[in-house]
Amino acid sequence: MNAIFLLKSKNSLDYLYDDNTLRQGLEKMRVHGYTAIPVITRDGSYAGCINEGDFLWHILSTGNGDIKALESVRVRDILRKNWNPAVRVDVEMDELLERAMNQNFVPVVDDRNSFIGIITRKSIIWYFTAKQKDDEVETQYFLDSFVK
Repeated sequence: MNAIFLLKSKNSLDYLYDDNTLRQGLEKMRVHGYTAIPVITRDGSYAGCINEGDFLWHILSTGNGDIKALESVRVRDILRKNWNPAVRVDVEMDELLERAMNQNFVPVVDDRNSFIGIITRKSIIWYFTAKQKDDEVETQYFLDSFVK
């Protein structure tokens, strides 16, 4: 199966731009109840992913939790390198399953590294559950026809 069928497209998602302030990032995550969110550049390239812990660790390391101070720091300044890396749209389903073991969603990019959406852990589990059921039906069909 092509992973594109499981894709939640960019236009149906919330994400941050890398030049958003920490305050904007925190507010968006709080409003939507997210624990992690994709980050893209203004030209649409995938920049990474940020989670609530990244915000917390930055605030603790600077010792400044003043909301006004958070307006001077950009999301790109605290983005962890290579955390929750994106996959290409032609990714194999087994790789998606491996990624889903450690993250809630898998960011997806096209050939130009443009962010096109995410594949959620839920949809990956759905795919493998449906596949297992199909395999069981096919096996039962084979056994039934063999016995006759």
